[in-house]
Amino acid sequence: MVSINGTGMKRAVLINDLSCIGKCSLSVAMPIISAYGAETVPLPTAILSTHTGGFENYVVRDMTEEMSAFIAHWKSIGAGFDCIYTGFFCSVEQMKLTEQFIRDFSDENTLVIVDPVLGDWGELYGCFSDSHVEAMRSLCALADVITPNVTEAALLTGCGIETPADELLKKLNVRNAVITGVRSGENIGYLADFSGNRISIEKEYLPIRLHGTGDVFASSFCGELLNGKSYRDALIGAADFCAESIEETSKRLPAHWYGLAFEDVLKRRMKLS
Repeated sequence: MVSINGTGMKRAVLINDLSCIGKCSLSVAMPIISAYGAETVPLPTAILSTHTGGFENYVVRDMTEEMSAFIAHWKSIGAGFDCIYTGFFCSVEQMKLTEQFIRDFSDENTLVIVDPVLGDWGELYGCFSDSHVEAMRSLCALADVITPNVTEAALLTGCGIETPADELLKKLNVRNAVITGVRSGENIGYLADFSGNRISIEKEYLPIRLHGTGDVFASSFCGELLNGKSYRDALIGAADFCAESIEETSKRLPAHWYGLAFEDVLKRRMKLS
């Protein structure tokens, strides 16, 4: 069999759910990272008719069995990956499966990004329990960088939701971390620690509730890193991309309530390239 590796193009495996309607997870990560010039390989943890924020009677299919089969096939064909980027998991079993995937498919040159999807708005998502939080801590320990929101940072550290972001950042036991959704007066932004170097980025806060902002940010951040940017420069670029996407979305409200209009930003950037 002819190898599928060595094409000269970076390849990222995206371990996340696929919500068919609604801008989040794989439906966001695949087009954004592809637009950065990287090959994307989805490994769905679940397939949903819509995302779960604001839609009723959605349909969901757990993909644990298929994940195991896909991984076994990829091993058999010798697939290689430059990046492993994870998001939503249905179960602790899927997180443990992904831990083994990282051990089997990564080396010192593989970028591992964990977006520890656990909760938002100060609460653990209803589909999760303390065992999911503990399993996510274990997965985060294998990451080069994690991208929790403030709620997820509090859950991972065992701190209260009112704990200042700088304290949460100190207590995250990882190599590199970006906390998203950090409020500061009339602004909102990111607080990061990259191997002991702190950086804070603030953007104007718009009083609207949007879905999938974390996915848009993390996907852009992944794309920036795969293009050789430093963590600092990748954060700046991804923060700009996300802010631009939010601005475009605000022009399309109330109809575009279910996610970010990142396509407008990609279209504009393609014209500039």
